[in-house]
Amino acid sequence: MDLQLTGKTAVITGGSRGIGRSIAEAFAAEGAKVAICARDGAQVEAVVQALKASGAEAWGAAADIADGPALKAFITQAGETLGGIDVLVSNASALVQGVRDEDWQAMFDIDMLGAVRSFEAAKPFLEKAAAANGDAAFIITSSVSAAEATGASAYGAMKAALIHYAKGLARENAAKPIRCNVVSPGTVLFDGGVWGDVRDNHPGFFAQMIKRNPTGRMATPEEIASATVFLASPRSGFTTGINLLVDGAISTRVNY
Repeated sequence: MDLQLTGKTAVITGGSRGIGRSIAEAFAAEGAKVAICARDGAQVEAVVQALKASGAEAWGAAADIADGPALKAFITQAGETLGGIDVLVSNASALVQGVRDEDWQAMFDIDMLGAVRSFEAAKPFLEKAAAANGDAAFIITSSVSAAEATGASAYGAMKAALIHYAKGLARENAAKPIRCNVVSPGTVLFDGGVWGDVRDNHPGFFAQMIKRNPTGRMATPEEIASATVFLASPRSGFTTGINLLVDGAISTRVNY
């Protein structure tokens, strides 16, 4: 299936590793131009060079998502450098599970405000793309933890807030048309990631988590990326305001 992304531009925050890098690679494989950011400039440059080596047009820069002006500057420069923004993916996360003041602040600054500030900076580009092509998209990476709670957690609460925010944006911008959707992964395994560290350092707990999932495994970053890119593509042109769970049925709730 042609996802109709050839020549379009996708901007991904937190795009240097794991799910974010896989999303960037998936957009590039569909013929899109790609811009990424992350805090580690060397990692960003390595991904950009890999994308270029695959034949994609790519650009990236180091940016601290918690720094509002720096994030806005990255989004603006990405749009100007690559000639617009058709798709924005807010993927960066503080990945903090605690309930200390600093845990809440980190999740708010990076996950929540990172999404809000990214969208506001990209909005003029998205509006222009939507007016010209009939479609633009904003995708937020949330988590199955938004609806699965075993205890108090800044992570789950802020991920839930992102879903609420996305629904409001979807309704506000539907007529433009700028679509806004959420992808909520379950457990995702890759080297250097949260579950990769658990596998390497806490094998007993890792085995328990594998047994919890009816599929008997965890997702790959590529599987999350595939869902993200399809949802962002014009092929999903009438899909907006949804929260797409990609969790292998580990969650028990029913989505209505």
